[in-house]
Amino acid sequence: NLLLGCELTASTKSYTFQVDEEDDSDHILALSVVCLTDGAKDECNVVEVIGRNHENQEIAVPVANLKLSCQPLLSLDNFKLQPPVTFRLAAGSGPVHLAGWHRI
Repeated sequence: NLLLGCELTASTKSYTFQVDEEDDSDHILALSVVCLTDGAKDECNVVEVIGRNHENQEIAVPVANLKLSCQPLLSLDNFKLQPPVTFRLAAGSGPVHLAGWHRI
C-alpha cells in the first residue's frame, strides 16, 4: 500500500490521480479522511469525486461538505475508487486535505 495525500485550495481546486495506461495491474484508491486544515474559513467546502461510470461518461459526486464550526473532518472509511479519479473543491476556498492509500 502506498500512502496518498493531496490538498485542495482556492488556487489549486483539483487533483487527479491516474496510472499509466500501459499498466495492466489492478489499482484501487481508497479515501480515508477529508479534513479542513490551518487557514480554513468558516464556510461550506464541498469536495467532489469525478470519475467515469460503466458507460465511460464522466460523473461528479459530492463526497464531503465540511465547515469549520460544525464538521471540520469526515472519515470515509476507505471509500474505494478506480483510477483515474479527480478530486475537486466545488465550493469554498479550503484548504482541504485528503488522505488515503493506493493499492496495486
